[in-house]
Amino acid sequence: MFHSSPARWLAALPAIVALSAIAQTAPAPSSTPQSDPPDLPFRSAFEGYKPYADEKAIPWKEANETVYQRGGWRAYAKDASEEGAGENAPPKPGADPHAGHSMPAPMKKEKP
Repeated sequence: MFHSSPARWLAALPAIVALSAIAQTAPAPSSTPQSDPPDLPFRSAFEGYKPYADEKAIPWKEANETVYQRGGWRAYAKDASEEGAGENAPPKPGADPHAGHSMPAPMKKEKP
């Protein structure tokens, strides 16, 4: 019966490495001398970067007064609903809200 031991594998490892190194071929010499690669322009990722500048905070009473003059939260809600009035628009009065839905008919019970 054949028994494999780690010592045999460790002894064979240097031979395998040596054979694989011999089997590698040298690169073919090029007949034309290689020219230098073209110079590429360098652009920094930070070019045009503007550091964060903290905005001056206005007093909360002034901010609340501005919101009140513009119509309060209802004005902001109206603006938001006008922007999102597309597919999610509420149905018009008098229209059947279930017109686009279909439901299979219930199964009839069999009499025993």
